[in-house]
Amino acid sequence: MVVGLDAGPTTLDPRFGTDAAASQIGELVFDALTRVDDGGRRLPQLAESWEMAEAQTYVFRLRDGFRFGSGEPVTAADVKATYDSVLDPRTQSPKREEIGPIEAVEMLDRLTVRFRLRSPFAPFLSQTGLGILPAAAIAASPDRPISLPPGSGPFLIKEFTPDDKLVLSRNADYPLKSPRLAGIVFMVVPDAVSRLLQLKRGALDLVQNGIDPDMLDWLKRQPHVKVLTAPGTTVQYLGLNHRDPKLADVRVRQAVAYATDRDAIVNTILKGTGQVADSLLSPSNWAYSAAVPEYAYDPQRAKLLLDDAGFTDPDGDGPLPRFRLSYKTSTIELRQRIAEVLQEQLAGVGIGLDVRSYEWATFYSDIRRGNFQLYSLAWVGIQDPDIYYLTSHSSQVPPRGLNRGWFSDEAIDRWTDAARSSLDQDERRQLYAAVQQRSAQVLPVVPLWWTTNVVAVNRRLHGFVVRPNASYQSLKEAWVEEKGRT
Repeated sequence: MVVGLDAGPTTLDPRFGTDAAASQIGELVFDALTRVDDGGRRLPQLAESWEMAEAQTYVFRLRDGFRFGSGEPVTAADVKATYDSVLDPRTQSPKREEIGPIEAVEMLDRLTVRFRLRSPFAPFLSQTGLGILPAAAIAASPDRPISLPPGSGPFLIKEFTPDDKLVLSRNADYPLKSPRLAGIVFMVVPDAVSRLLQLKRGALDLVQNGIDPDMLDWLKRQPHVKVLTAPGTTVQYLGLNHRDPKLADVRVRQAVAYATDRDAIVNTILKGTGQVADSLLSPSNWAYSAAVPEYAYDPQRAKLLLDDAGFTDPDGDGPLPRFRLSYKTSTIELRQRIAEVLQEQLAGVGIGLDVRSYEWATFYSDIRRGNFQLYSLAWVGIQDPDIYYLTSHSSQVPPRGLNRGWFSDEAIDRWTDAARSSLDQDERRQLYAAVQQRSAQVLPVVPLWWTTNVVAVNRRLHGFVVRPNASYQSLKEAWVEEKGRT
């Protein structure tokens, strides 16, 4: 079967891949110690069982029988080598900060591995979803992504050309359950119309979330296509550079939030395939707080905040802006339309927005380095509220972490630190409620909407289930009805 993507992964090496495509596809190729279910619970995968020996020690017992594509068995040595590589500063892995609380990984025997933590770390199990690589492959490429990284999952990488095509083949020796599909081809088709036309004529079998909302009604009328939707845990947000003299003023950030008509974007551009967000956490997350202040569309209040910040309108209702900001986005047509709407909305309060579009790799590289004033991206499939530490703690600025806007707030630092070290879920819930309320006041980023996952599939494809995190993992059980047969 063939899947159409609007943008492909920059790398599949689980030590380095941070984009959505790498994460969603990687689950088909790489096994981890644990996997997450739709409710955010951790379930066994490579690990047969685990125990918290004490507050700072976890011991995992691996299943016997998992093998890499080379035929070599997966052992505790491979788990240790993978985690040690990410933790090694010389690797410069973007995931190092996520697992930073791990002090040491120790191989107790061939199938037993022990993690020792620097201090109690509540989100630790969420870090056990890291795909495991063979120790030998890591030794051959210690500090650079492996072009065709070997995994032990239900599919093996056969071919990978970035920005073009990824070919996976069935792992017939997969010990849990060998997939029914002989293979999967992921094709990068940047143009939204081309993707859907290829879906209509059968060149593509599945397109997930790379669908222009304007085409949904047309898609539903196609006899060979069915459209599936499900609430998602991905949040679209507006990123702001807090080192910028204008955006460093909280009144300007609040004005941007009040000037953004998110309801209009969701209803007109997204055709209702989203829910206006007030938090990075979706309402289905156990730590979501419903008491977070909202930024309803209020351009008049935005103008007053800009006046108060000293950015008065130079010509009243004339064409001159109070100031200008640049907004970076990708070349994807839907993203450019959203940028145009944001440009018009901010112009309504006197902020000039210069929209700059880049190919995905260039755009994402700039965002990771903090090279922007404004941009919009999504945090995909959020599971643990520790996302607030990773994206808002002052220690997590580039190149170390995911606080790409260089935001800093003492209260958020203190509360996210405390929530990481507490093993009491009720206490964590209270701390994250405070973090969400404070974030709504000082705006590290502006939450825009939680996405509704929209998938268009050829009716000959059966067994695909839409996951909240937009994972492709159900392709492990899917199958394609052969032409001319039932």
